[in-house]
Formats: sequence, C-alpha cells, structure tokens
Amino acid sequence: MQFVAASKLRRAQEATLAARPYSDLIDEILSDLAAVLGGEEHPLLNRRAEGKRLIVLVTSDRGLAGALNTNAVRFAARTIIEHPGDLEVITVGRKGRDVMRRNRVPIVAHFPGFGDRPAFDDILALSRLIAGEYEVGTYNQVDIVFSRFVSTLVQRADLVQLLPIKPAADTRGIPGSQFIFEPAPEVVLDQLLPRYLGTRLFQAALESSASFFSSQMVAMKNATENADELIEDLTLSYNKARQANITRELIEIASGARAR
Repeated sequence: MQFVAASKLRRAQEATLAARPYSDLIDEILSDLAAVLGGEEHPLLNRRAEGKRLIVLVTSDRGLAGALNTNAVRFAARTIIEHPGDLEVITVGRKGRDVMRRNRVPIVAHFPGFGDRPAFDDILALSRLIAGEYEVGTYNQVDIVFSRFVSTLVQRADLVQLLPIKPAADTRGIPGSQFIFEPAPEVVLDQLLPRYLGTRLFQAALESSASFFSSQMVAMKNATENADELIEDLTLSYNKARQANITRELIEIASGARAR
C-alpha cells in the first residue's frame, strides 16, 4: 500500500500544483470585483446578515491515512464550537459524514469522495447546490474545510470562505475602482462567478486527494517499519525461548545419564 500510494501521490501532487496558479488568480480577480460590485450586480456577490452558515467538510471515503481525516474533522468541530450559531454541514467523504452524524450536526447533503483522480465535472453538482441555496438566501456564509497539501510530510487542515467573496483590502491597484465589461456585466458575472465557485471547490478536492495519498504513504511506511521491528522482537523472543528449551533438555539428558 505504501508503494501504491507513492505512485498515486506523484500524479495527485502534479495536478494540485498545476491548478494552484489558476485558482489563486481567479480568487484575486473576484476579490477585486467584490471590492467595487455588490448584490445588485449578481446574487453571489450579495452580503447579508440573515441566514445560516454552511460548512463544506471534505474528507476521504477510506482510512489508513494516519491522522489526516481526524485533523480535518477536529478543525471543523473547533470552528463550529468557537463560532456558535445556526449552521448546517455538507459532507464530502464518508469519514467526515460519520463523525458529523454521530455528533448530531445537521447534514443537509452528502457527496461521496472524489476518488483518486478528481475531475472538474465531479464537483458541478456540489457547486450548483451551494450557488442555488446562497442565491435564494438560505445561507449568509459558506466555508469549506479541507486538508491542504504543503509537502509530502506536511498536510494542514484549512478553512476557506467561499461566499460571500471577500473584497480586496487594497483597491489602489484597481484603476478608478471600475471595470469595463464586455459584452455586459450580467453576462460576464453569470459565467465567471459559478466558475470561481467550482474552481475553489475543485482546488480543495485536488488538495485533499494529494494530502490523502501523502499521508497514506507515510502511514504505511511507518506501519511497515513498526511491523519489521515487531518481527525482530518476536524472532528474538522466540530464539531465546527455543534456546532455553534446548538447554533444559540437554541438562535433563545429562542429569539422567549421570544418575545411571
């Protein structure tokens, strides 16, 4: 399992790193847009005080990956405890769903894990669900909790606010704080905002996939080393016990021969 995870990790890591520049750039563009536009231009840019909070928790369907899923679930639980209020959860992956269900956290939807090779089409149903519920005013904030891939040995649970889009803190780089839309603002935003939401979800899926295989590879490597050490200890104990039995039998034979 260590070698299988290592082979899958390479592909997942390359996909994650390749997608990051696009994800970061579209996030930057939308932050600039959110600084000068509002809900009147598009419902996904609306910032409201009423409504529930939605947390999207991304874990894996499988285990044997060390503390990866546990860290993500604990991070989400700490966020829920530190910011009490009316909230609901969408779970991606069986591990997160099971824990949320045991703790009676309201789960409005569940999606299976995205598998070894997440594709953009895999997250479209989740993206449409979130966008639709936010547009009708069900939620006033949507966050996603996932495992961010830092390196082969480091995976960090992270939270990213999806909606409302955080406006850029510094608008000096925006000429006149205005944009020129072609053909029209509503047409551009109708294409760009769903793409942004899908891209952020897709990036989280890629990060989680790379983190899973990395954590699984390390966990299986540690399990192999621990098993080897255990085998050595058991072999030594077996040899000692066998030597003791042989020595005892020789003593009994020698004692019997001397008694005759």
